[in-house]
Amino acid sequence: MTIVVHTTVPVKPDERAVALELVEELVAQSRAEDGTTTYRASTGVLDPNAVRFFERYEDETALETHQESDAYERFQDALPALLDGELETVTVDADGTVEVVRWDGEAVTRVEP
Repeated sequence: MTIVVHTTVPVKPDERAVALELVEELVAQSRAEDGTTTYRASTGVLDPNAVRFFERYEDETALETHQESDAYERFQDALPALLDGELETVTVDADGTVEVVRWDGEAVTRVEP
């Protein structure tokens, strides 16, 4: 089973630098966790104060372990002071086929997730 999570965090403009420091720490530690297959964070093109996370886990246990990590808890504790609106998280239990396609401008490569 693969779990996919997409979260959008609207950050107060005057708290953006603090938020991005916490995000960098969270991403670095999350990528090293067992069962985490993908962990990315980016800011929005149209809204640079929107931080978007894309996460993929081997299973629910890996997701739960991530949510109990120190970096995740530090980020969660800081969120009330950082949020500029409503955070949204979409979680998908991807029991079906998961396809990953990469393109380098010339060749398409399909990889195992």
